[in-house]
Amino acid sequence: MRVDADVDGSSADTDESTADRPTADRSSVDRALDAFRAGDPVCVHDFADREGETDIVYPAGAVDEAAVAHMRNDAGGLICVAVDDPVADAFDLPFLADALDHPAVDDAPAYDDRSSFSLPVNHRETFTGITDEDRARTIVELANAAAAAAADPTGYGPEDFAAEFRAPGHVHVLRGARDGLAGRTGHTELGLAMAEAVDAAPAAVVCEMLDDETGAALSPADAAAYAERRGIPYVEGADLVAALD
Repeated sequence: MRVDADVDGSSADTDESTADRPTADRSSVDRALDAFRAGDPVCVHDFADREGETDIVYPAGAVDEAAVAHMRNDAGGLICVAVDDPVADAFDLPFLADALDHPAVDDAPAYDDRSSFSLPVNHRETFTGITDEDRARTIVELANAAAAAAADPTGYGPEDFAAEFRAPGHVHVLRGARDGLAGRTGHTELGLAMAEAVDAAPAAVVCEMLDDETGAALSPADAAAYAERRGIPYVEGADLVAALD
């Protein structure tokens, strides 16, 4: 979209690694966490040498129809729900590439070791699953299920998940890395780190921001300008990693 139109080591080793760690822009991180705590969106740019994309990120439990419309209109990418690794294990969710048996499967993206995609699902009480209302219902119920599984991993299992959700569907679930930001620094892990930092359910919605004129990822400068105009915090992934990892 064109935003002009608005749219762990000995103590010595630990000291050295701490000294070498970049200092986070605490003001941008604090603004992002305040917004996330309130259930509001944050614009998160990952890294120029990674995807180089800015995503609109919401705590999944706070998403409603208006939030889905916001993401599809102002971001335009794929609306996905990231859940952390223990929750994905409780749900028995596979990586999608491991679940598919087809010669087209090749999970070796240029930006990382593998993608985070798991099953695409709809909540069973939705109709087609694609409307703003249906996707909001699926997203919120994924957040509720993630909270239940996090509270009692043995009390919410694959059968419970299957009773609530069906696949295929219109909301892609992403599996967070087992070591969180220490293992991977994608938007999946960045969103989940923010959710953990504000004691929200271990589920975050991410949607890539695209440029309407070029069809490419929206530039960080344009994404930051959009965020400023809309009163949405903009934060660099490097600052989140430095503050939350």
